[in-house]
Amino acid sequence: MIKSVLLLVFSLTILTACSSTDDDTTAAVEMYFPPITGNTWETTNPTSLEWDELRVTDLKNFLEQNETRAFIVLVDGKIVIEEYWNDDLAGQPFDMNSNWYWASAGKSLAATVIGIAQEDGFIDINSKTSDYLGNGWTNMPQDKEDLITIKNHLTQTTGIDYNVTNENCFSAECFNYLTDAGNQWYYHNGTYQILHSIIEISTGMDKNVYTDIAIENKIGMNGQWTDTALFDNLYISTARDAARFGLLTLNKGNWDGNAVLGNATYFNEMTTTSQNINESYGYLWWLNGKNSVVFPGFTSPVASSVTPSGPDDMISALGKNGQFIDVVPSLNMVVIRMGDTSAQEPVPVLFHDEMWNKITQLIEN
Repeated sequence: MIKSVLLLVFSLTILTACSSTDDDTTAAVEMYFPPITGNTWETTNPTSLEWDELRVTDLKNFLEQNETRAFIVLVDGKIVIEEYWNDDLAGQPFDMNSNWYWASAGKSLAATVIGIAQEDGFIDINSKTSDYLGNGWTNMPQDKEDLITIKNHLTQTTGIDYNVTNENCFSAECFNYLTDAGNQWYYHNGTYQILHSIIEISTGMDKNVYTDIAIENKIGMNGQWTDTALFDNLYISTARDAARFGLLTLNKGNWDGNAVLGNATYFNEMTTTSQNINESYGYLWWLNGKNSVVFPGFTSPVASSVTPSGPDDMISALGKNGQFIDVVPSLNMVVIRMGDTSAQEPVPVLFHDEMWNKITQLIEN
C-alpha cells in the first residue's frame, strides 16, 4: 500500500513537472548581493531551509569549543548563520566589525588579484618571473631560474628548494635549485610570497592600492595586506569581508552583474586542477572531490580528497589555525570560519573535515 502511494505521488510529480510552463522549469534562484557600503545584509532563517535546529546548535557548540572567532554561512548570498565568540586581536569581544588574519587563505585572494592584473594587461602568467623581477631573483643558475614562470608560483611548482630555515623567506639567498620548474609540487610559502612583489612591480602600485582598485572597491571589502614581525603579506579583514570574497568566487568573478574578474578562462584554470602532480590544487585554491591530494609539508599524493566530508565541487581557501573560505556551487553556499585551533598542521585539514562532517549532517537532514 505504501509503495503504491509513493508511486502515485512520484507519477503526479513527474506529470506536474512536464506540464509546467517554460518559466517554471527554467527559473533560477536569484542570487543576493549585499550593498557595497554599510552593514546591511539580508538573512534567511535556517528553519526555512529545513535545517534541524538541534544540529545547528551542535555545530555552533563544536565551533565555540574549538576557539572559533567568527562563523558565517551564506546560501544564495543571504546569511543563514552568523556567530561570533571570544576576543579579537586587541582583546575586545569579537563581532562583525572585528578584524582577523586570513593566513594562507590569503593565497586564494592573491590568485584572484593576479588574474585581474593579467586581464588589465599588467601580467602574463606564462611569462618568466625574471621578466618582472630581473635576473638574479634566485640563487640558481640563470638557465634554471629562467624556467620559472608566474604560473609556477600560482601552482606551487617552481622547483625551488623548500629545505630552508625560514619557509617564508623570499630573498634570493633563500631560493636555491632543487629540480626543474614543473617537476615537483610543494606548498612553499616563500615562492608564493614573491607574487606580491610581482604585483607591485608589474602594476606600479602598492599591493593594497591595486587590491582596492581590482576587487575591494567593487564588492565592498575593506581588508588590507600587512607585514608583521613574523609574516609578510598577511591579509586581515572582517569575516563579512571574507564572505564577500567567497560570494564573488561563487559567482565566478561576477558581482551583481559587474565583471570583477572577467576572464572566464583564467577563473576556470584557477579553480580546476592546474598541474599533473597535485590534482587537488588549482591556482592557490584547494579543490575537493579529487582522487588524491598532496598536503602541505609533503611531496607525494595520498589517496584522499582534501575534505572527504565536504561536497565534491567545493573549492577552498585554507589557512593556518583554521582560516577557511569554502565555496560550494552545488549548494549556492559560502562558509567562513576564522579563529584559532590546537592543530599543528600548516593547514588544519582534519579540523576542516570535522567541521564539514557536522555541516553535511545538518544540510542533509
